[in-house]
Amino acid sequence: MFIRDLSKRIASNVQISTAGFNQYVEPIRRYFRYRADHGTEVKQYGQVPGLDTDARYSPQTVVGTHRTQVWGAPDPDFISTAYVERNNLTMRMSMRRFTRLTNAFSKKAQNLQRALALHFMYYNFCRVHQSLKTTPAIAAGLTDRVWTPHDLAKLPALMQGEAA
Repeated sequence: MFIRDLSKRIASNVQISTAGFNQYVEPIRRYFRYRADHGTEVKQYGQVPGLDTDARYSPQTVVGTHRTQVWGAPDPDFISTAYVERNNLTMRMSMRRFTRLTNAFSKKAQNLQRALALHFMYYNFCRVHQSLKTTPAIAAGLTDRVWTPHDLAKLPALMQGEAA
């Protein structure tokens, strides 16, 4: 359902990169057809010779990366899962409910959905990014100003056509 929903939201041709999880292959072909070039990036993890082996609780080191063309003609230089991995890290660092060993989890799926919506609206419309010197929403031409949290709070009423 995720790939189907994504294909409806994206009208242009895209390049999609996934990890080696084979369950994405068929839905990407079915719903994007010829609008997507698909490549996979599979990382190999292991011990680096010469490093301290007493790293029991540390993540393993990436010792190799294998990129493969799956569908279409993806540019090998842009087959990467780094973008989504960076996004996941930002979510974990910004929202307590995504950290490990927490009691701040969402008990209802609807609460999680709302928390994610607030996070992404704030991240894209309110937060000025160092690399852009503005918000992603301004950079994309979606708005002409930096929003405030007050603007986000008024958004449901504005969407229903009420005066705020």
